[in-house]
Formats: sequence, C-alpha cells, structure tokens
Amino acid sequence: MKHHTREQLQVFAQVEPDYRPQALSRQERLARWAELLDQSHNRHLATLYETEHQPTALRNALRSDGSPISVAFDDPMLRAAGMKDDTYGEALRFFGLRHWQLHDVICYCHFGATVNAETAATLVRSIMSGERSGLMARLRALFFG
Repeated sequence: MKHHTREQLQVFAQVEPDYRPQALSRQERLARWAELLDQSHNRHLATLYETEHQPTALRNALRSDGSPISVAFDDPMLRAAGMKDDTYGEALRFFGLRHWQLHDVICYCHFGATVNAETAATLVRSIMSGERSGLMARLRALFFG
C-alpha cells in the first residue's frame, strides 16, 4: 500500500475537509429527511407492501430501492449521524418513530405502489409537529382546510 499526503491526493482525487458531524436530534433527523424528500418533490417513490400485516421480524427487514427510506439513507449526513441501512426497522429506530407513524408515510395501503416525494415530505413534517397523518386527518384537512 502506498501512502500519500493530502496534497498529493488532490492531484487525482477531490479531497474533502474533515467532516465531523454532530449528533442530530430526532427533530433534526426528521427535518433533514423531509428536506431531502422535498428536493425530489415530483419523484414517485416505492412503497412497502402491507407493513401492518407483516410479522415484526419480517416487517423490520422490509426495504425497497427508491423508497422514502432509501432517500434518507442515500444522504451522507444521515448515514454519518448513524443511519445504518434503508430498512423499515432501521427507519423506526433512527428516526424514533412508532410503527403507525412510519406506516402512514410508506405503506402501500395508503398510496398504491408509489408515493409522491412531496406527499411523503408533508407526512414526515406532520410527524415532527405531532399531528396525526392518517386517513381521518387527511379527510379533515381536505374538507376543513
């Protein structure tokens, strides 16, 4: 193995300054996730099938390329803050969510095969504010603003 100084590396690689992320609070992690989803606002993201009917071990292992969870995992800042993978169980742990909260954002039963990234961002923000984002909350918002 050949060793190089930082200056030598800059000749053939882009060298980033040392990045030492600070621990992010739950609210900061959720805000970052919503921001990332907003950046892809017109993108249709994959949902996870029937999360509410899966045994816990299977549900926690669920994942899909191009899901709202994978958008979060693709972010270097969230990975540096401790996000380990793009599974349902990891999203529960990392974002400090309850099953029903993540279910509202990512389950097939709410959206079909895909969810619009902007919709997912709105749902993540509703978690941050403590609002329920289920069907009744959506209907109430639709009819009463």
